[in-house]
Amino acid sequence: MTVLGGGAQTERSNSGKTLLRITITAEVDGVWREYTMTFSRRGTKNKAVGYAYAGADAPGGREADAERLAALIKALTGEEPRIRQRSDGEIEIVCGKKHLDGFAHYAELADAIVKWLEETSRR
Repeated sequence: MTVLGGGAQTERSNSGKTLLRITITAEVDGVWREYTMTFSRRGTKNKAVGYAYAGADAPGGREADAERLAALIKALTGEEPRIRQRSDGEIEIVCGKKHLDGFAHYAELADAIVKWLEETSRR
């Protein structure tokens, strides 16, 4: 596994929510991919939740792509993400606050993560 680059930035959703998009370019099991995870605040407790989707066009299909992305997230954060298959066939990789804390250890991501957590907290 080799991480080739990454970054994080905030953006507004169509509904006006502030989102955090984390992009990581990596080679996992010989496959080069750019992975994107989008975090938002959800529910009455304002939890930080991030979603990424496995690519159907990836070598080995969605299942293999989901396994590679989950392995990458675990290697970078120390936390295993949840993988679930939706009824429409999409495979979601679901991350939480512990994953964000893990990603925040990387200089390329830290400032944007801290800023997003501050901007979206309810205090």
